Amino acid sequence: MEIPEKLLKFKYHFVVLVLFSVILVSVIHLSPRFLTILAYFWPLFLSTALFLAAVLVFGKTSSVQGTDASVDKVGEGLLDYVARLPEQPVESHGPSSAKCQQLQAEEKDKQERKAM
Repeated sequence: MEIPEKLLKFKYHFVVLVLFSVILVSVIHLSPRFLTILAYFWPLFLSTALFLAAVLVFGKTSSVQGTDASVDKVGEGLLDYVARLPEQPVESHGPSSAKCQQLQAEEKDKQERKAM
């Protein structure tokens, strides 16, 4: 009688083990086979492998010239171009320009009133 009483302490563990076993067997039985998955995704696997091979080839064949200081200056010209203010302000003519100027004037008036 001593063994069944000790086994009753672990009844929840046994239930969880049986449920896990049933779920695992059903997933293995109902899941598609590896070759089915491979047949479905082979274009994706192939294109990814070719892309990674191209990255490796370009990485090995291209020579890195310069030091770290010159690397920092590579994008500097582009940043200067983007951050530069336009030399001549762009003026658009038409009803939208007048409406925009009117809204800007109203906004400026609101800010001045808040400041007072």
